[in-house]
Amino acid sequence: MKLLRKLLFPLLILLLLCQPVLAADFSRLVILHTNDTHGYDEYGDGHNGMAVIASLKQELESQGYDVLLLDAGDAIQDNNLVNFSKGRSAIQFMNAAGYDAAAIGNHEFDYGQDVLQQLMSEALFPYVAANILVYATGKTFARPYTILQKGDVKVGIVGLTTPQTITSTSPKNVYGLTFLQGRQLWRVTELAVDEMKRQGCDLIIALGHLGSEPDCTGNRSEDIAEQVDGIDIVIDGHDHLVKNSYIGSTLLAETGCYTRNIGRITYEDGRWTENMLPFGEYTQEKPDVKLLVQTVRDQVNASLGQVVGTSLVNLDGSRVPGVRTMETNAGDFCADALLWQAQKANVLDGPVDASICNGGSIRSGIAPGNITRSMLYSMHPYNNQLCIVKITGRKLLEILEAATAFTPEAMGAFPQTSGIRYTIDTSVPYEKGELYPASSYYAPANPGSRITIDTVGGRSFRADDIYTIALVEYLAIGGDTYAGLCLPEAKLEYRSVGYLDVEALENYLTEELHGEIGLNYAASQGRITIR
Repeated sequence: MKLLRKLLFPLLILLLLCQPVLAADFSRLVILHTNDTHGYDEYGDGHNGMAVIASLKQELESQGYDVLLLDAGDAIQDNNLVNFSKGRSAIQFMNAAGYDAAAIGNHEFDYGQDVLQQLMSEALFPYVAANILVYATGKTFARPYTILQKGDVKVGIVGLTTPQTITSTSPKNVYGLTFLQGRQLWRVTELAVDEMKRQGCDLIIALGHLGSEPDCTGNRSEDIAEQVDGIDIVIDGHDHLVKNSYIGSTLLAETGCYTRNIGRITYEDGRWTENMLPFGEYTQEKPDVKLLVQTVRDQVNASLGQVVGTSLVNLDGSRVPGVRTMETNAGDFCADALLWQAQKANVLDGPVDASICNGGSIRSGIAPGNITRSMLYSMHPYNNQLCIVKITGRKLLEILEAATAFTPEAMGAFPQTSGIRYTIDTSVPYEKGELYPASSYYAPANPGSRITIDTVGGRSFRADDIYTIALVEYLAIGGDTYAGLCLPEAKLEYRSVGYLDVEALENYLTEELHGEIGLNYAASQGRITIR
């Protein structure tokens, strides 16, 4: 008998080892996801809001589903509902809704690293970012990935943040950080995927705030899906697009922005499938989350609800087509306000010739009717200091050419102007010169090949003349494509005006326009020609 046992035992072990490994049961897992919510967390006016998301999650769980709720970045900044608390209310909403993990978007840095670190510590869910390193230590700014158990499914989630962050928030907000890009970005993602698989993850998700814009080539969500093996789903953000496609067997999904859609991914017919919910398809709100949002809204309105003027026209603050692709009447209004305020301040005891307001700083328009202070803060939510710089005409030509490098494609850098009339010839390709220091953008090799400046301050443009230009600090210290202003001897003089950009808007409206945006702003004023 003992001999028989000795003979059978190795055979039993062999049979057990040869049994197929049981695949995880994905049928009860639902992945809900958002991106670029930007504080549009209240139900209504096309926005699902956090109370609807929380209710949907709760209902699915009551039906026996395991629900994974993820956000792909840019949650804490833009709408006054979250701006007023410097993002804290956004974290409170997400905590109440039951988020499981979030990526770090570029605008998560808009209040500075210290504020972001504090908000991440208050979140009841992990923030993940594998490609943001602290230069002094070489360690990641946040945990690179997280592993969560949902039912019998072990889920690995790696976070990725666009390298464009170094130019799409104020440079001072990312000082001391390195954002891995290109092959380094792919490699760090690959290492995280390998480690999560080593730890037995059944499902691998790349939670990326990367986008698909042409100027992100090499760092796009598509590049991650193509270059890194083993990723089942890429949930993306940053470019505000709706995505639902496959790259090989990898699902690429994105909801657009502003909670207009709720991403909903399930496992169907052997693959992960996106069936997002547009606004209005599910309308139940979780009562406690609804009350929390309404309480914060009342607090914000009490401070910012004062009527400061009226508008007879619709100021178009649309993104695309809009302030990032062409001159708009909203762009004219904002640039005029900056120029007027800089001229009134007169900090250099001399004329201010013109102003530049990048389209990415204009986050909303203004409809006809009463204008509240809240509307102005929504239009310019960043609280940027207004500055003036003295530069040569040659430098002005360079920065305008760099800021329109991809026009007619959208660019946050797109220069809305007051006091400058210029033409963009889009038939001429943008020829790259050297990479700007501490930037992801290239200087123009031949400034003036695509851009022709007609007049500045009402005078014919001359490359050797000196011009005084009003613009926000974000641009003056090299944000977006404006790193040319940080090159040696680029700024001949540089001075803060003493007002925030939004203060300039309110002062211009109430003092210069006597509280009324009139018919002279009914359309754009022909300052920019695009051929």
